[in-house]
Amino acid sequence: MRVLGMLSGTSHDGIDVTVVDFTETDGALHAAVLHEDSVPYSPGLRARLIAALPPAPTTLAEICELDTLIGQAFAEVAADAAASVGGIDAVCTHGQTVYHWVEGGRARGTLQIGQPAWTAERVGVPVVSDVRIRDIAVGGHGAPLVSFLDELLLRGRAGTSAALNLGGIANITIVGPDGISAYDVGPANALVDAVVVAEQLNDLGYDEDARIARSGAVDVSLLESLLADPYYAVAAPKSTGKEHFHLDYVRGHLAGRAVPLADVVRTLTELTVRTVAQDIRAARAGFLAVSGGGCHNPLIMDGLRAALPEVEVVLADALGASADNKEAILFALIGWCTMHGVPAVTPGGTGAREPRILGTITPGSGPLLMPQPVAELRTLTLSSTGS
Repeated sequence: MRVLGMLSGTSHDGIDVTVVDFTETDGALHAAVLHEDSVPYSPGLRARLIAALPPAPTTLAEICELDTLIGQAFAEVAADAAASVGGIDAVCTHGQTVYHWVEGGRARGTLQIGQPAWTAERVGVPVVSDVRIRDIAVGGHGAPLVSFLDELLLRGRAGTSAALNLGGIANITIVGPDGISAYDVGPANALVDAVVVAEQLNDLGYDEDARIARSGAVDVSLLESLLADPYYAVAAPKSTGKEHFHLDYVRGHLAGRAVPLADVVRTLTELTVRTVAQDIRAARAGFLAVSGGGCHNPLIMDGLRAALPEVEVVLADALGASADNKEAILFALIGWCTMHGVPAVTPGGTGAREPRILGTITPGSGPLLMPQPVAELRTLTLSSTGS
């Protein structure tokens, strides 16, 4: 079965897409990546999305319009990717998170927009969507769902291993003799991106190659203030997002301080290094596979290697999953699992009480024909054959 996975993450800069050809035999699943790409949002759509995100006020009318416009953008990306490989059998779309409701240490709800009916109509195949809420309904945080893929890729390694994704938010999966733990560590690119955009430090909206940060220095007082955030002391499972870590959050910590912008960006970059390294040391992991946009930031990667001299720090490519496209592969895998009746959530990864089949299904252009259910998913191997 060929499944297309796509998402827009907490950096909300565009749509990551992959097509994966899955072959299963007696619970052993082989996944061949046929196509992967990242398609930026149009500047106008991205600007509207940013303007609607918390803590900014918005309206139901704006959410409705964005749900359609983002859904149509996803549909076009899906159609192009499907055509590039000669057709697909199903889609799994994460959509775009606009709010993740956490209260009292529990996830209460989550909202992703990007109406899947546009993709079902455009591509003509079943579309799995709204994949996080079922996990929340069974007591999980709805995040990090990537822990399901991480556990399969890290399973069988000696000792304790970890996988880190550096998107807008940093999330981590730890797999060891005692089982699995996964959670959101804190901000990765979210705060730096917010400052770069707000202060118009470049036209890219992010700190390419850490050029801005490398021109500054860590402000120790600001860093200590940021590290004092109570979130870091909360025990896993836990999740967070831009509802907590946003531009006004940075401005609040800067109140009464005269810190040059380059030093702000450098300090926010160091915040990611410190918080991640602290948790990797606490887990006593000997291996760390990194993915997401932040893995291209040399200050973050060099900082992690310097802070974790006893840890083998590699890109996720070493596990067979593209560092730039691992989460799109995850959603393709979730789509395959849902279509085959396989739970795609690891309770230790999200805090869910029990495994659950994720998502809802929008039929394609014909009758909804489900494949034969698979009793158990035991192993996963990844390979790449496409662009």
